[in-house]
Amino acid sequence: MNLAGARVLITGGAGLVGSHLASDLVDDAELVRVIDDLSKGDRDRVPDGAEFVHGDLTDPDDVAAALTPDLDVVFHFAAYTDTNYDDDRELFEENTEMTYNVAERMVEAGVDALVFTSSSTVYGEAPRPTPEDYAPLEPISIYGSAKLADEALLSTYAHSYGLTVRNVRFANIVGPHQRGNVIPDFIQKLQADPESLTILGNGRQEKSYLHVTDCVDAIRHVLEHADGAFATYNLGTRTTTSVTEIADIVSEELGLDPDYEFTGGDRGWTGDVPKMRLSIEKLSALGWEPERSSHEAVRRATRQLIAELAPEHAE
Repeated sequence: MNLAGARVLITGGAGLVGSHLASDLVDDAELVRVIDDLSKGDRDRVPDGAEFVHGDLTDPDDVAAALTPDLDVVFHFAAYTDTNYDDDRELFEENTEMTYNVAERMVEAGVDALVFTSSSTVYGEAPRPTPEDYAPLEPISIYGSAKLADEALLSTYAHSYGLTVRNVRFANIVGPHQRGNVIPDFIQKLQADPESLTILGNGRQEKSYLHVTDCVDAIRHVLEHADGAFATYNLGTRTTTSVTEIADIVSEELGLDPDYEFTGGDRGWTGDVPKMRLSIEKLSALGWEPERSSHEAVRRATRQLIAELAPEHAE
């Protein structure tokens, strides 16, 4: 699907990836509409020129108000994204309820194109690099199990109810305005105490990090080039970065040399997958490669987040 002149809805469009996609599309598309309850998103991230709806996707009436029959495609990004969320049942039930409401309304409104943002967490602790056809899928977090349930539901809607679904499984996405993940956490900790930094686990947790601008570019590429009723693609880089390496990058960019203190264990929290790297061979065969390595993505995001959180240290 070519998005030039398209009419699009982005759920969760005030969040990290959704707001960047909205900014990327606002000059190309005929309509960019964002729906977000602002529980984690920021209204200021929604670009000028995009239509904003303050709505709750667990409410079918709010979904119907935003998901109108004149749309060409829905990007369903809204979710509780915390792998260590405090209330497991709420995370699972509300994430799957939002997805069910969106799919149900799409059939009702006659809108058939959907891009769904899934996650590497559906694979659990799988061999690396992990391809899209790896099985069995055994997530170890409630977030991962909710995403897998969403995928199963959307597969049914694709094969039995006429939706065309592009299912993209993310590596760790990093970029500006992000809060609550490892990079801004380290920046804020070092602002409070420049001499020491507490790192969850043993610091050897190792994952693939993709900058949000590469992520948006990959999403658009998949939508424009993939075939079939339900197509799944991993989005990530070919490289990984350890938590200690992230600490090194953040410390270097802040001009600090703190002592590291590790909480111990091979993971940061229950449900944390300590090592992750997705295979992107399928995405590469579709004609897309990331512009930045994992290290480069982390460093660029670090510089952007320092400019927001610790401008006195920004270059």
